[in-house]
Amino acid sequence: MPEFSRSLAAVALLALAGPARPADPLHARIDKHIAAGYGANAKQVAPRSGDDEFLRRAYLDLIGTTPTVAELNEFLADSAKDKRAKLVDKLLASPGHARRMAWHFDVMLMERGADAKVPRAAWEAYLLAAFTENKPYDVLVRELLSADGADPKTRPAAKFFLDRNLEPHAVTKDIGRIFLGRNMQCAQCHDHPTIDDYKQADYYGIQAFLNRSFLFPNANAPAAVIAEKAEGDVSFMSVFDKNKKLNSTAPRMPGGKPVEEPKAEKGKEYKVAPAKDVKPVPTHSRRERLAGAVTSTENKAFARNIVNRMWAMMMGRGIVHPVDLDHGNNPPSHPELLNELAAEFVAHKYDLRWLVREIALSDSYQRSSESRPGLDDPSADRYLVAIMKPLTAEQFAYAAMQATGHTDAERAALGAKGTEQQLDALLAPRMGPFRGMLGRGVDPTADAFTATLDQTLFVKYGSAVRTLLTPRAGNLTDRLNKITNPDAVADELFAAVLSRRPTADERKDVADALKTTTDRGKTINELVWALVASAEFRFNH
Repeated sequence: MPEFSRSLAAVALLALAGPARPADPLHARIDKHIAAGYGANAKQVAPRSGDDEFLRRAYLDLIGTTPTVAELNEFLADSAKDKRAKLVDKLLASPGHARRMAWHFDVMLMERGADAKVPRAAWEAYLLAAFTENKPYDVLVRELLSADGADPKTRPAAKFFLDRNLEPHAVTKDIGRIFLGRNMQCAQCHDHPTIDDYKQADYYGIQAFLNRSFLFPNANAPAAVIAEKAEGDVSFMSVFDKNKKLNSTAPRMPGGKPVEEPKAEKGKEYKVAPAKDVKPVPTHSRRERLAGAVTSTENKAFARNIVNRMWAMMMGRGIVHPVDLDHGNNPPSHPELLNELAAEFVAHKYDLRWLVREIALSDSYQRSSESRPGLDDPSADRYLVAIMKPLTAEQFAYAAMQATGHTDAERAALGAKGTEQQLDALLAPRMGPFRGMLGRGVDPTADAFTATLDQTLFVKYGSAVRTLLTPRAGNLTDRLNKITNPDAVADELFAAVLSRRPTADERKDVADALKTTTDRGKTINELVWALVASAEFRFNH
């Protein structure tokens, strides 16, 4: 059937199915929900961000690095009214977006834990491939929760379980937090003492999907795979129960119905029976039902959690905040918005790229990070002003390489036929020190950013940053050394590092430094270093 005819048929089916979906695109409805929450604070709404501010923000959020000087100049000179939408679409279609999402989901899923049974290179390649093809989120999660690690082709997906050694309580807690937005750690031993929604039975309902699973041949084997027994139920007892009553539950999602389990005939409990050095395979697997239960449309927490997490990635704060404490005593700041985001995400087949695009196109996302003069800073949960977000370790590494011109120099060295994949292969190995230092002890749910002394010293004096400043053909210090006009030096410096034009005072500071120096090369090096080590560079704003 021709594409046009299929489109007409789809429209006809939708008309028969019920009322049409809202005419406004989601980004417009986002702004209506946010505006409805202004209340008496409407006068505190920040104006639209300037083009330079928006450009840097979009680059960091969508591809994980900053723009080149040429990209900045081109965007600032563009007078088209739809240039921001075009920029968003260009960035989302670029290889950099898949890389940025792979970074983000690596941290979300594995939380910078040690690489144990699945090598990092294989895991990162798996994530990159998934986001390059824009794999639906529910499909991705089903792969993560169903892979057993036996097939080398799908083993990277099993990292979520394998690198946690399939420890029952570790995986139960992390499934609740990461996929459902429910930190039920306290429910391991009793109903949560302060959160009525978090019940011990819900905790063990999740664990019941996995209590029969174990690592084969053993947890210490680097090539261990997930095996499963055909029998075994969970039992639990509240430490506060004076009667010491032993309880049990079938596999189920929190607040949901037990998952139906077919019973195997006696003597036919296994497809592959347990034996020495043989991986058992039950006729009916509880673990295989976990992926379907988590991603089921009946499990509303699944879509609700991920749209809240993606909102936090883009906006600097979750609608439910912290993102892993979704419960009745911690209501969302904009409940109708959260419900609409979740419903539309499901309707769009769990398309993360579509969701990110709609958030990026909203006026709420494009607001300035500067409060209006003379007004107090508004409450962050109203989204009246863009929230400043500290760069992740990966963002900082790639932004530093771009700001110092290291990326430009490597691109030039590859020549006209060089690809983004080849460039990335040259840049990625430099991320190790940044991840090792800037990725440590960072709580993405915290309300305030606090850098450790070691992290501050790393940024200001560490060799990982300093070595990027050494002049080489095409990098920033090389370019600046060839410019004689002090104002032009300032323009190139601030455009490259901070993605903006310098102020009059900043131009004067640069001119004064160059006028009084006896070592121009060293002074230029110090100017670049000072901006890269600045608080302005450290944040996405």
